[in-house]
Amino acid sequence: MNILKNKGLRALKSAATGLLASVALAGVVHATEPAVDKDTIVFATDRNIAILDAQVDNTGNSDRYHWQLFDNLYTFDQDGRLTPQIAESFERSDDGLTYTFKIRDDVIFHNGAALTAEDVKYSIERILDPEVQSTRRPYFATTIDSVEVTDPSTVVVNMAKPDAVFMNKAAAFIAIVPKEYTESLDSPDEFARNPVGAGPYKFVELNVGQSLTLERFDDYYGEKPGIKTLVFKFISDSSTRVNALLTGEVDMADKIDAADVKRLETTDGIDVLPVPTGSPLHVRLYANDPDSPISDPKVRLALNYAVDENAIIESVMHGVGEPLSSFISKYYPVGVDPELEPYGYDPEKARQLLAEAGYPNGFDTKLLCPTSYSKDVAQAVVAFWSAVGINAELQIMDYSAWARLNNTHKSGPMTIMQYSNAINDPITPIFGTASKAGTWSDYENDEVEALIEKTNAASDPEERDKLFREIGKILRETGHSVLISEMFYVFGKNAGIEWEPQRGYAFYNLRTVSWK
Repeated sequence: MNILKNKGLRALKSAATGLLASVALAGVVHATEPAVDKDTIVFATDRNIAILDAQVDNTGNSDRYHWQLFDNLYTFDQDGRLTPQIAESFERSDDGLTYTFKIRDDVIFHNGAALTAEDVKYSIERILDPEVQSTRRPYFATTIDSVEVTDPSTVVVNMAKPDAVFMNKAAAFIAIVPKEYTESLDSPDEFARNPVGAGPYKFVELNVGQSLTLERFDDYYGEKPGIKTLVFKFISDSSTRVNALLTGEVDMADKIDAADVKRLETTDGIDVLPVPTGSPLHVRLYANDPDSPISDPKVRLALNYAVDENAIIESVMHGVGEPLSSFISKYYPVGVDPELEPYGYDPEKARQLLAEAGYPNGFDTKLLCPTSYSKDVAQAVVAFWSAVGINAELQIMDYSAWARLNNTHKSGPMTIMQYSNAINDPITPIFGTASKAGTWSDYENDEVEALIEKTNAASDPEERDKLFREIGKILRETGHSVLISEMFYVFGKNAGIEWEPQRGYAFYNLRTVSWK
């Protein structure tokens, strides 16, 4: 656990009193046998998986099932490099306006239908269809002009304008679905309840709020998974997930709270895997509401200076985190500016900025926090704000209900959230939260908009790095969001399981999981 030792061990030791109470609960002898058998993995996950349409769903929900049920044209390997999947190869025209994909001829959907170029064309066009309400649509709607099939194994995507990271977006977001089956359904909701993909696992059963069961697809064209049955078991509380792992009720667990890490570290037969996700934990601000105090950049900056992120990381997150100097995570390949510093804790400056904005006595507001994030972190943020006169009513909401609001811009005026690294490029969080067309954007800045436009045509890494550094600096100077911490997912697993999670990336790749 080098990450935790290097980044947060001192903080974990400083919180020893609280941890000792947790360690005392670890008297349970870990059951070394599988929860079911060695053909099965039972994976305890913190979130209820509500829908199963990876074309429509947001990343925060689909990151667990997408890579298991669906294949894309291309995907990412363990190091984040593009690698072929349903497409054997692609060619990009010199002007960046045409992408030509050669499609494999041995891919079978879970319903037995052979995958064709027409399915690929349909899948892209379905994402672009406004009636489908895909959360992926904003990443393609302004750049893809048309899609055509030129022969049974060739698909051509014609671009309206160059998009330097189109292939990254395609690898993350364009799940391929069967045209005939999907068109036969009455609505996207029906597909979400009965999904058919071309991935290594096929859908068996979804018990909303309880579990999702997948089964190995024996006709999969690629390397077959080492596990026949994969069961996601929804357990929202971290300590309960830990207890389920310790008693052998489950074989793996995700999102282990920092306070529970010690319990697993001190247990023989359990492996603890801390993984940076390239995701900024932050408070999303509805900055474009002119009737809200938050529309004033000075208020947004005050919200940042009023929060002691180091204290939250050390005392509440038990050292499992790192301060953010900008909205662009340090785990991205470009856009990381080493000269930028975190805001720092400065309540006097926060009060001064509030006074300058016309709120010398603060104001009343509310903060939503889904159950997928730490209530303790949200409470700490609210407590720091109250010290400078900002009285935020904290509302804890079930993740599924919150996601429906958040995906439709109804989670204002502020909400705790993260933005997952979905395509190994900063355009994902930047476009998603800082562009007028972004799915989760409630922020408007013409200068940022112009810079985002430039990144679409910038394929050179040095040029992209420069542009994103400029964007990150502007977002920091204008208080785009309240920055809390880098995110780490901490997984716990039976030591008899072989698995290496993706690093710097939020999607779960369970294709390679197996029993030793």
